Amino acid sequence: MRAGLRQAADSVVAALVRGLFALVRLLGPDRAAALGAAVARTIGPLLPVHRTALDNIRHAFPDLPPDAHARIAREAWDNLGRTAAEYPHLDALWDFDEQAPRPGRIRIAPEVIARFLALRDDGKPALFFAAHLANWELPAVAAAKHGLAAAVLYRTPNNRSVARDIVALREASMGRLIPAGIEAPIRMMEALDAGLHVGMLVDQRFGRGPLVPFLGRPAASNPLVAHLARRFDCPVHGARAIREADGGFRLELTEAVALPRDARGRVDVEAATALLNRIVEGWVREHPGQWLWMHRRWR
Repeated sequence: MRAGLRQAADSVVAALVRGLFALVRLLGPDRAAALGAAVARTIGPLLPVHRTALDNIRHAFPDLPPDAHARIAREAWDNLGRTAAEYPHLDALWDFDEQAPRPGRIRIAPEVIARFLALRDDGKPALFFAAHLANWELPAVAAAKHGLAAAVLYRTPNNRSVARDIVALREASMGRLIPAGIEAPIRMMEALDAGLHVGMLVDQRFGRGPLVPFLGRPAASNPLVAHLARRFDCPVHGARAIREADGGFRLELTEAVALPRDARGRVDVEAATALLNRIVEGWVREHPGQWLWMHRRWR
């Protein structure tokens, strides 16, 4: 009885989500993003997590005045609303054309394109780390659009019907999807064994991880990229999107990061995790209004 009610409720929620996605798609990516931003800027500051965001910002930027903290929080809500509304438009957002006389919505420097193509053609696996900045789905889309055989770690929605819809939407743009969970490290190792390029977001709290500095405070951090780099001795690259003032996105891919190693020449997991944190921290400090401050990163 209870299982049947739960299944029925999940079906109703899934239908509502499909309807919402269809409505958002009708608006087009630009109008949808503007509407999502307006809704998030209005509702977000009324929610309890807004206090979490302000507290996080105050700790990260203690020298800034309260009005600057409030501005960063408003920008973060704006970015979150835009990102959510852009989700059903992932296929339409991508308009990159290296031969176009003028840049479109997606902008990629020639040296970044060269890095993607070198990774595509070298016949080796690699790891990518990213963060919840700007539209954080776009780096994975960029990898797939440049022909990289890729696998991406993702968080599965609790609603199975919604999860199937999300997978169908994302697989078309990103390649293989690996659900987060107890089997995720095994699936990621299998992907690396197969020569794939495996990516994950590394900026959220991971309670079983080492405490390493992040934005001025010790933070329990996910060491999985460092563990995999130690096991496979493969290159690690940082990938990010930057939301620009005109609504476009600049996509970046770092050179391979030189990870710290121990006396035996193996990747030092804790030191490497700390290094990735420092890189992400630099990204956040560069564009603080584009990060997900609402997350309880330091609880």
